[in-house]
Amino acid sequence: MTLAAATVLNLLTFAPPWMVALPGLRFRSAFVLTQVSTALSIVVPAGAAVGIAGAYGMLRRWGFPTRGIARAVTVASLWNQFANLSYPIIAVFLLTASGGDSPVLATAAFVGVAVLGVAVAALAAVLASDRTASEIGDQTARAVNWVLDRFGRGPVLWAGMSFERFRRDAVDLLRRRWHLLTISTYAGTLTVFLLLLVSLRACGVPGSEVSVVEAFAAWSLARILGSFPITPGGIGVVELGLTGALVGFGGNNVGVVAAVLVYRFLTMVPTVGVGLLAAMTLRRR
Repeated sequence: MTLAAATVLNLLTFAPPWMVALPGLRFRSAFVLTQVSTALSIVVPAGAAVGIAGAYGMLRRWGFPTRGIARAVTVASLWNQFANLSYPIIAVFLLTASGGDSPVLATAAFVGVAVLGVAVAALAAVLASDRTASEIGDQTARAVNWVLDRFGRGPVLWAGMSFERFRRDAVDLLRRRWHLLTISTYAGTLTVFLLLLVSLRACGVPGSEVSVVEAFAAWSLARILGSFPITPGGIGVVELGLTGALVGFGGNNVGVVAAVLVYRFLTMVPTVGVGLLAAMTLRRR
């Protein structure tokens, strides 16, 4: 019963960040959008890009303006990545405070700090002024065009002016809603950790073997591993990393393996099922 409740809670918390990032998007539509796009990202190679493309197409069909969609996709994706990069940093702090240690996690936290610092600095630079945004946009467009030219593809249709427009839209949204976006993003991702914790306890891995802090540390490391597009949905990579980390913290092999499999099943299969069902419903409409 607890596992079912945690699974439902996890599914319901997908929608709020998108509702914040795209004013006017209602919960029902946001729920369908996130389930379909997440299902695509799990089952299709290069799933993240396909999921974003699917979300963009659905929002266009529902009549949302292109600029609003681009802003929502960018901001929601950035905030989600910021959260993922911050978790190893938080986990190292909590482990240190509780007297624990993990060299692998410390390395991940170091990388997270570096990447997060660069990402935040780049976002701050884009949002600083129209002139800076335009210069960054022009330089990015030139770099992308150079790569596309090597593959015999045409140039992109955006440049500095597009970054200027994005800056104005993003500044307006973030000024009013950055706190709601931050809270909803962290709440949504932490329900995934709650599902792991419930799975561990349900499968016979007590707190005396793997504490809440240690489980959080293993989960935050698995989030980083899952962000690399090695396999669709991080299948295999996440399970391996999560199992190794939990056993390393002292969890019994049988209980940890069972818990990880239950956790991965409940975070993927319900979403894929609901997402595909929603996609078929949309096609009929």
